Amino acid sequence: MEKGKSARQAVEISLKKLNLNADRNFKSSRLISSLHSSKLRIEKTKPPSLVSLCLGVIGRHLEEIIEDLSEIAVNFPADIKIPLAAIARRRKLLNDDVIISLADSSWEILDLSGSDVSDFGLAKGAEMCKSLRAVDISQCKKITANGVSELVRHCHSLETMRCGGCPSSESTARRCLGILKPKLNDVEGDSWEELDTMEIGHGAQSLCWLVWPKIDEDTLEMLSAECPRIIVNPKPSLFGFKGTEVPREAFPDVALDDPIVEDIDPKTWSICRSMPKAMSPSLSSANELSIAEKFRLAFVERDTRLAPKRAKNARQHQRRAEREWMMTSTRAKALALASKATKSLHGRS
Repeated sequence: MEKGKSARQAVEISLKKLNLNADRNFKSSRLISSLHSSKLRIEKTKPPSLVSLCLGVIGRHLEEIIEDLSEIAVNFPADIKIPLAAIARRRKLLNDDVIISLADSSWEILDLSGSDVSDFGLAKGAEMCKSLRAVDISQCKKITANGVSELVRHCHSLETMRCGGCPSSESTARRCLGILKPKLNDVEGDSWEELDTMEIGHGAQSLCWLVWPKIDEDTLEMLSAECPRIIVNPKPSLFGFKGTEVPREAFPDVALDDPIVEDIDPKTWSICRSMPKAMSPSLSSANELSIAEKFRLAFVERDTRLAPKRAKNARQHQRRAEREWMMTSTRAKALALASKATKSLHGRS
């Protein structure tokens, strides 16, 4: 009896300790969350930088300079080009010409989701941005397995890839499995984790995270069996995945290029939603003038309005200069007196 009573007491004491630890953990988690939310409030109230304000103005009128973007963007630094690409994507203006004009060798992420970029634009972008670590081609109807093959061929540091989201992109993702799966030069290794990139002959050498929300079970099982190194749709966890921290780019809830435009006013890309969609291109071009044309017309109107005043001022300055010259010059006085005498003689005759 005494042994049973002591055992129950020991269990009760251990349960109390667990409850105390749980209370402490709950209070600490609430404290951390409150500090995090206050930090977010402070960050949100932070005023935008001058560069962000300028990018917002350019982004609102991006469609007006998009034809000459290849010439304009030559002198832009990399930290200006990538926000412009993100704004163009949000404004549904991102295509092959735009991404080729803005692509920079220092880029590490490339978000093409929902854009009109094709295999040609993806291949050129991958060729120019060989240091890419994360790429999003989800909902890209014009990208096929050929474009993904070029991406894998040029970007050996690619770790995260997002795909799927529409029927054509789902089909592209299924056809790319053979491209994404690395092929070994040395098949005698015991596990994928022990392989170096030099031992991987073809395929995505560094790919670890594949975001494909609607992957079917058969494809998932096949990919897990044949290439366990690639983790499909990783879940957020405090402890990471098998000791490896899951990068932010591998979470589908946040757009890949969100951190790039977090300081820019969202009205920059929401302006396209407020524009009437029923207006045809011919009517819009006839009724709406570009910013440059409006400035030119305003200057011409002002110049025409002020032309008579400028002519009057010029005549007044000329007369004033003549009077001053006559008052200060002896020769001018003599000429004036001679002119008067000539007029009086002609009047008498």
